[in-house]
Amino acid sequence: MPRTIQLYLLMLISCILVFSACSQKTHDLEAALTSLSTDELAADVEVLASDEFEGRFPASPGEEKTIEYIQSEFKKVGLKPGNGDSYFQDVPMVEITATSATDLEITGGEKPLRFRIRDDFVGVTLRVQERVTVADSEMIFVGYGIVAPEYRWNDYEGLDVKGKTVVMLVNDPGFATQDPDFFNGRAMTYYGRWTYKYEEAARQGAACAVIIHETEPAAYGWGVVQKGWTGPNFSLVTEDGNASRCAVESWITLNTTQAIFEAAGQDYDALKKSAEQPGFQAVPLGLKANLVLDNRIKDSVSRNVIGLLPGSDRKDEYIIYTAHWDHFGRDPALEGDQIFNGALDNATGTAALIELAEAFQKLGPPPSRSILFLAVTAEEQGLLGSDFYATNPIYPLTKTAAVINMDSLNIYGRMKDIRIVGYGQSELDDYVKAYAQEVDRVVLPNATPEKGSFFRSDHFPFAKQGVPALSAGSGIQHIEKGEEWGLAQQEQYIRDKYHKPSDEYDPDWDLSGALEDLHMYFTLGYRLSMESVFPNWKEGSEFKARRDAAMDAVGIVD
Repeated sequence: MPRTIQLYLLMLISCILVFSACSQKTHDLEAALTSLSTDELAADVEVLASDEFEGRFPASPGEEKTIEYIQSEFKKVGLKPGNGDSYFQDVPMVEITATSATDLEITGGEKPLRFRIRDDFVGVTLRVQERVTVADSEMIFVGYGIVAPEYRWNDYEGLDVKGKTVVMLVNDPGFATQDPDFFNGRAMTYYGRWTYKYEEAARQGAACAVIIHETEPAAYGWGVVQKGWTGPNFSLVTEDGNASRCAVESWITLNTTQAIFEAAGQDYDALKKSAEQPGFQAVPLGLKANLVLDNRIKDSVSRNVIGLLPGSDRKDEYIIYTAHWDHFGRDPALEGDQIFNGALDNATGTAALIELAEAFQKLGPPPSRSILFLAVTAEEQGLLGSDFYATNPIYPLTKTAAVINMDSLNIYGRMKDIRIVGYGQSELDDYVKAYAQEVDRVVLPNATPEKGSFFRSDHFPFAKQGVPALSAGSGIQHIEKGEEWGLAQQEQYIRDKYHKPSDEYDPDWDLSGALEDLHMYFTLGYRLSMESVFPNWKEGSEFKARRDAAMDAVGIVD
């Protein structure tokens, strides 16, 4: 072993011993940490991201291969079934595939406008209906489509949009103005997420919700939208068959937007600017939307994979590691490579679960709290697997001390910085800071908070239920090549590989930084597993009140 790695591990072990000085147990920390291996991590990623797994799409042959592989690896490293005598948790979903769709037709201008699905717009329904129709639906521009009392903001004030088509900007006014004192400045709030906008439009009674796509505020290109909103779409099963959702949830390109606003006699750029200001009032466009979607409905069951390492004296309390195993499967409409292998996103995180599970088994005596390793399904379909677990937990959420989520590990080499998504939200930040100080790294907020990453991965459903949840990993300050180079690598990945068939395993990846992050994830989980306290959200976090109420109800007070 190189001397630099030996010194690093010695420093890390010293750090963990300081963290757990109050423990009566002796654990083989060196064996645990040295078991973490870039070779083993790479081997698991290569398998999971291989063409044999067909892009790991939920409820497909690729799923069967994926979850069987994860189960076998969990068994191999000694984890017990996490759901009674099973390693699986069924996640009932409905799969809705548009078998045919008319063009989006806009009437009311000088002449009808027609826009082609996939190229000009995408539209889906989550209603469990074989046909949905939007006919002569009045179109109205509602700015950002936000109702946020804490910001004294209501784009729907005085409006009746029942049965109408609402057209909205992506992201939120803070990003648009770059004013740090407005909303959350450049950092996206939940009000900026497309999920919120569709939810609010449905609450307002709209028939069709349309989001205008622009790459910078959306944080991804049109190709990502095309992939995510065409083909099968999944949702969790609801009693009303999702009848409370809008009939159609849609995106349109900027070119489509400009043509529509021109037909309405409106200046899009001017209206967009006015929508950024307090007091904006919605603008009827004088046009009507028409669209028909014919759907194939299929009840479907996907599965979360759950492995358990039972604790010792506090075995009824839990630390959860999460990562999503799914990706986008295969698209037969593509020429050439049709498989979305999802190597970085998120075969790396799934492989990390396996590696960490093995490391914890090397400790000898188990830690005080139980450790749950949760590989969730359908993250790419809207965080469905983690949402299902968080709302149907196998182990009580009030007994769950923390969630540590891993999504897309570092493949670019060692980084000086650790970036926390949602920095400042929870006391878990303090654990990361203590760790970073011991290993000479720095902790910073996410470098691109405008992308709304806090709301886009599997820690978020747990946060919504009040459980402190952390998403952190390597940043962009490359040890040798610097920050500019590190940021450029991330941006290139988003541009060229994110949610594309080109996200494939590469044996030339530099996983040295991923290994350091595995050490971090292990250390954080180990410390949390040896404690008796329950971390909480910090004052000002929108999730704190829910956690406090839940813990008070069961008599847990820190």
